[in-house]
Amino acid sequence: MTDKTEDAGTEEDYTPTGTDYVSDRRFADFPISAEVLKGILELGYENATPVQSATIEAGIAGTDMLVRAKTGTGKTTAFCLPMIERIPDGADGPRALVLAPTRELAQQIAEEAAGLAKYRDIQVVTLVGGLAMGPQEKALESGAQFVVGTPGRVLDHIRRKNLDTSGIQSICLDEADEMLSMGFYEDVTAIVDQTPSNRQVLLFSATISDDTKRLVDAYLKEGAENIRLSTDADNVELIEHIIYETDPAVHKVRSLLYLLDTEDPTSAIIFCNTREDTATVASFLDRQGLDVQLISGELSQARRSQVMKKVKSGEVRFLVATDVAARGIDISDLSHVINYSLPQEAAVYLHRSGRTGRIGKKGTCINLVGGSDLSTRRQLETIHGLEFTVKALPDPETAARTRVERQAEQIRAAMGTMVFEAYLPTVRALKERPDGDALLAAALRVFFQWNRQRKAVEGEVDTLADLREKRNERADRKAARSRDGRDSRDSRDGGRRDRKKGRRRDDDAPSDSGGKLDDLDALLSADSASDSGDAGDADGKKKKRRRRKKKGGGEGGSDAVAPTADTGGGDLDDLDALLS
Repeated sequence: MTDKTEDAGTEEDYTPTGTDYVSDRRFADFPISAEVLKGILELGYENATPVQSATIEAGIAGTDMLVRAKTGTGKTTAFCLPMIERIPDGADGPRALVLAPTRELAQQIAEEAAGLAKYRDIQVVTLVGGLAMGPQEKALESGAQFVVGTPGRVLDHIRRKNLDTSGIQSICLDEADEMLSMGFYEDVTAIVDQTPSNRQVLLFSATISDDTKRLVDAYLKEGAENIRLSTDADNVELIEHIIYETDPAVHKVRSLLYLLDTEDPTSAIIFCNTREDTATVASFLDRQGLDVQLISGELSQARRSQVMKKVKSGEVRFLVATDVAARGIDISDLSHVINYSLPQEAAVYLHRSGRTGRIGKKGTCINLVGGSDLSTRRQLETIHGLEFTVKALPDPETAARTRVERQAEQIRAAMGTMVFEAYLPTVRALKERPDGDALLAAALRVFFQWNRQRKAVEGEVDTLADLREKRNERADRKAARSRDGRDSRDSRDGGRRDRKKGRRRDDDAPSDSGGKLDDLDALLSADSASDSGDAGDADGKKKKRRRRKKKGGGEGGSDAVAPTADTGGGDLDDLDALLS
């Protein structure tokens, strides 16, 4: 492999002419067709970025490449353009194949490729899970030449003989490190092995892991180029890193609310380490009247796509997600990344923080840090040289005043849509009643629920309602299977076997987190019962509750490899307790 550096044989990174984001080369200067150039200019591109300047000509020539460049620098165009140029006129069937770690990223790549190939007779097809197989099969049957997909769905089409890989000229692995870290190594190699031995192989990634190096050794031909335009430190150079140290006596989701009240970010992805944390965080913030949606593997692909479209357009202020759900998300104007808990691996933190500070803009990464986050924090400071600004969370009174102002502004904004004057005497009377505060609090909760539903009617998505519906449907199916099984046993022996052995009947058995949820309040009690933060370790009663929780059934699956150990202290029966 040719190492393209300033000084051959050294470890210095190759840096093309120009800044990190704009080179001094125009697309008109490259040896590309008039049709593709027209598509590029129509997309609003005039000057190439450094990664594009360094790769387009070699890519068009059919050279294998390992390209390391940070997010937001134009990698998608850097590999799509050469792959499109290499597809001959009149080609019938797949000639280019791009693999991506997530559905969202695959769809983004397909959109970019379609824009570049707009004036070429090239059809782009997206092969991802969560969508019907039929339209994908029809697109392949019609002779689509440019294929983008996730490894699992692409492999499904290969095994069903829908996707003929015998004519593949170029295959690209985008975000290769992330794809392999998600456990796709065997799927990826199985797909590459199905392509011709003389095909071009392109590996693009922000970081290079040992698994990626294995792919390089196995598939990149001699003479392949190694173009390195970034290091781990480059991913965070324009980002301010802030730490808020959490109080074990305060539930972490409330600390998050204090943080949001203080920082007031314009837009943010809030990263959680587990799927259950995403539901807890999104539900709580939604109850506080914040503009929040979540993205989860439990939601349909159509709903996830709707959410991402609204996040990118700025219609959704806060997106709550795990690393797996958020991989490949490209939001150019994201002002903040917030870590509800630090990930266990420093490299994951770098990927998360790289979602902000893109395309040369400054960004902010804010972290809620507890005792369980110490190891990751030390790695980031000592190995990666990050300097954190440590701030103190506001006291509850200060945070409450800020929140009241925010909520009052939301109510004022809605006043123009309703007639409310007739209720003023009722409000005055309620304020004099002993239970007046509780009644007014309930009215406010109803208002914020109504406001959310009003937005949903106007065309906005409601992922919390979708998640609740999905879980309830799953619980109903589980209960139905349980009833069918019990009826079958009872019909055989009248239930004598169960009574003889002293077994619990299903209607007496303890419920687990897979049970029907009318709302997400129960999640916080589950989090509290399984809390292993600093306060929980010092409290014997909480340890007993954790043991009982484990004995009675664990929580639902996680999007992350390992769950967070710190979900915040406090004994909370339900979500409403946090609102009091």
